[in-house]
Amino acid sequence: MYKPHVTVACVVQAQGELLVVEETINGKATWNQPAGHLEAEESLLEAASRELYEETGIQAEMAHFLGVQQWTAPDNTPFIRFLFALDLPERLETQPQDSDIDRCWWLPPQQILTAAHLRSPLVAESVRIWQSGVRYPLSMVQFYR
Repeated sequence: MYKPHVTVACVVQAQGELLVVEETINGKATWNQPAGHLEAEESLLEAASRELYEETGIQAEMAHFLGVQQWTAPDNTPFIRFLFALDLPERLETQPQDSDIDRCWWLPPQQILTAAHLRSPLVAESVRIWQSGVRYPLSMVQFYR
């Protein structure tokens, strides 16, 4: 039975740089956007804000919906990823609340695009989507209780 993992991710921009989180996967440092799994009874927007806080210590609401990404990992795990974005007026200090996150970095987009240690191809693709200027209203993502 096909049961994809439903995840959210946040492209966070401030002063021309993007926020990435670093975590150790299989003994290697990898970069990702603040991201994680949708939990029961929460909306996609709530999940995105929660993951942003847990992984960076930043409390903020999403501003834009960028799209949906589908990917199958090398171990055949399928993912459906809902991508959001927000622009901050300045780079904020980070303090990860999640012990799986080693540190956070504010980096120029090009440095992320050329990095060899991205968590998945979705990380670079998310940067490219953000660079393209695609922005959809949050109203495209509805949640009914």
